[in-house]
Amino acid sequence: MSRSSAIVVGVGAEVGLGAALCKRIAREGYHVYVAGRTLAKLTQVVEAIVDAGGTAEAVVADTTQEADVLALFDKAMTPRDDIAPPDLVVYNAGNNRYVPFTELSAADFESFWRVGPLGAFLVGREVARRIAPSGGGTLIFTGASASLRGKPGFAHFASSKAGVRMIAQSMAREFGPQGLHVAHVVVDGGIDGERLRQARPGVIAERGENGLLNIDAIADMYWTLHRQHPSAWTQEVDLRPFKETF
Repeated sequence: MSRSSAIVVGVGAEVGLGAALCKRIAREGYHVYVAGRTLAKLTQVVEAIVDAGGTAEAVVADTTQEADVLALFDKAMTPRDDIAPPDLVVYNAGNNRYVPFTELSAADFESFWRVGPLGAFLVGREVARRIAPSGGGTLIFTGASASLRGKPGFAHFASSKAGVRMIAQSMAREFGPQGLHVAHVVVDGGIDGERLRQARPGVIAERGENGLLNIDAIADMYWTLHRQHPSAWTQEVDLRPFKETF
C-alpha cells in the first residue's frame, strides 16, 4: 500500500511549530513534504523525522512566489508507487514584529501581505485545484490573535492575519460542500519555541509553567482537525495558555 502524504508550508527552526507539525504528522505514518525557505533548517527537520522512523523530504519554496508554490505542488502531486498524493496541507508561514504605524514603510507592509494573504491564496488555490476534486482532504491555516483584532504597532501583522482568516472562511464555504475540510487555528499567545526563546530569553521565567503554548500540544490539535468526522467539522478553533487573558 502507498503511504499517505502531507505538505507543511512555513517550516523553519527545528524547535518551532512548523517542525512540530511535520513530526506529528509523520508519526501517523505520513510522508511529509517539509517546505520552507532555508534548506539547512528543512534538512534538520527531515533528519529528525527519518531518525524517528518516518519519511520526509525537504522542498525549498518561497510561498510568496507563485512559481515556487506551483513547483511544490507539482512535486507532491506527481504519481508515485509508494506515496499517495497529499490529503493534508498546512499553511504555517508567518512573520511578526512591532513597528509603529508612522514608521511603517510600504515595503514592510507589502512583505507582511505577501507572507500572509498572498501566500495563503497561492497555496489554497492549488489545494482547491488539485486536492478538492478528489472529494476529500484537509487544509489548515495558522492564525493568531491578530487575526481577530489589531493592536498598536501591529497594523501590518493584523491586516495580514485577518486576510488569511478571510481566505480560510471563503474557502471553507466554497469547498467544504465538496468534501475539503478548511480550518483556521487562532494561536493566541507566545509559542514556546526557538524564535521566542532567542528573542526574549527570560520569557519562560516571566510566564511561568504552561504560560506559553507548547508546540507539540498545538500540533496535536492540527492532527485532530484532520481526523474529524465530516458530520462535525471545526472551521475555526482558538488555542491559548490557561493563564492568557483574552
